[in-house]
Amino acid sequence: MLKRKTIDKNQTVAAIVNSDYRTADVFRRHKIEYCCGGKYPLPIACEMQGVNEEQLIRELEAATREVNTSNTLDFSSWHIDFLTDYIVNVHHHYLRKALPGIREYVDSFAEGHRKKFTYLDELQKVVLQLQKSFIPHLEQEEEVIFPYIRQISHAYYSRESYASLLVRTLRKPVEEMMEHEHSTTARMLQTMRSLTNEYSTPENACLNHRVTFHKLKELDNDIVQHLHLENNILFPRALAMEKELLSTGS
Repeated sequence: MLKRKTIDKNQTVAAIVNSDYRTADVFRRHKIEYCCGGKYPLPIACEMQGVNEEQLIRELEAATREVNTSNTLDFSSWHIDFLTDYIVNVHHHYLRKALPGIREYVDSFAEGHRKKFTYLDELQKVVLQLQKSFIPHLEQEEEVIFPYIRQISHAYYSRESYASLLVRTLRKPVEEMMEHEHSTTARMLQTMRSLTNEYSTPENACLNHRVTFHKLKELDNDIVQHLHLENNILFPRALAMEKELLSTGS
């Protein structure tokens, strides 16, 4: 169910972002300052930037919609085709869209706070490394790994006599991905958590600080779920199917 959040246009821009960090993306898109310069009520901020107020409110409400999903979703029971499509359309799409923006948030925050928070140089490097490593990782999954997994699944369920001939040994590339690429990603996440003290901010933190850390925590949560679906559900199921196909075809 979608829960719509009403935007109070009498609030200041800073107050709106403080109540929901996701609105920061909308204000940035329209070049409306929300941190130190976010003291203006929404109508005045719109007038100053020549932005249509009603359109902006619609965008803010869209950005703050809550989508509730059941905690009882049994991913392990999903058909492999559906599971791979879910990973691509939910997690891969999120990473492609979110990583460049999150890097901009981190760079902007670091530019004004580098002297105060000495860990920001390292945080910037980790976020940049995540962005650079994930794009080829996603492409490999979408162009090589996932199509082969779907092929394995189709061969397994068809039970045709020639099914085992389609198997080209998935184990090696998958194990390399799980042991190297995914473990490297997990270490980078752990570094981000350590540097940011689990994405916590001091009481007097500026709004830009809070928004940036919310964004990083959102990224962390998404990647953890992404890795769980692959390492604990998708890849083990595909490897088990591959093993059975090889044994029946020998």
